[in-house]
Amino acid sequence: MNRLKERLGRDEACLGLLVTMPSVPLVQVAAQSGLDWLFIDMEHGPIGIESAHAMVAATQGTDCVPVIRTPHAETWLSQPALDSGAFGIVHPMINDRAMAEAAVRSQKYPPEGARGVGPFYAAARFGLALPDYLAVANESVLCVVQIEHIDAVAAIDEILAVPGIDVAFIAPFDLSMSLGVPGQRDHPDMVTAVQRAEERICAAGLAMGGLAGSPEQAKAMIERGYRLILVAVDVGLIQAGLTAALEEIRR
Repeated sequence: MNRLKERLGRDEACLGLLVTMPSVPLVQVAAQSGLDWLFIDMEHGPIGIESAHAMVAATQGTDCVPVIRTPHAETWLSQPALDSGAFGIVHPMINDRAMAEAAVRSQKYPPEGARGVGPFYAAARFGLALPDYLAVANESVLCVVQIEHIDAVAAIDEILAVPGIDVAFIAPFDLSMSLGVPGQRDHPDMVTAVQRAEERICAAGLAMGGLAGSPEQAKAMIERGYRLILVAVDVGLIQAGLTAALEEIRR
C-alpha cells in the first residue's frame, strides 16, 4: 500500500525533496522527476491544509510518495494531514518517550491511537475503498520522528523503543542550535551528537533519515546507513539555479 515504507523495509535508500512552497505545479514537476518521496513542510513552509491536500493529490499517478511534516505531534494536526492523503507524517522536535508515544497515537486509529475516522480523500489517494483504507492505515502510514535537540540525543534509546515508529530523522540545524553552535555541522560537539544518534538508530533497527547538503554528502550518508534522505530544498534549488544563470550572463 505504501511504496516508500515497503522500500525502507527492504533497506533501500529513498531520495526526496523538501517542499516549502504551497505550489501544486512544483509538486507535479518534482513528482515526475524520479524522486522517491516529497517532504511537504507545514511546519516551516507557508502551506495550509487546502494546499497540502492539492499537493498530495498532484502526486497521483506517479511513484513519488507524499509525506507531510506537521508543526507538532498532535492528533488535531496529524489527522487532517493524513485525511488529505499523506502516506506518512514527520513529527518535529521529539525529545523524550512521552512525545514519541504522542506522535504515534496522533496518527493511528484506535486502539493504537486517537485518530478520528473520516479519511475520504486519503482512501481515494491510496486507491482504496474507505473500509479497505481503514483496515490497512495503521500499518501502511509511515511514522517519522525528528531527532533535532540534544535532549533527544540524550533520550534516544527510550524514544526509539516506542512501538510504531518507522524512521528516526536526524535534523542538523535545530540540533546545532540546541548545542549552541548554529549551523556548524563540523563542530566537535555536533559531530559527537550526530554519531551517537546514528549509532543508536542503527542499533535499534529503524530506518534512519537526514538532510544532505550535496550529492557527495548524500552518497556518504547512504554509506553510513541513512535510508530516508532529503537531497535538496525547493527554495535552495531555485535560488542556486537563478544565481548561477545570472552570474554566467553577467560575466
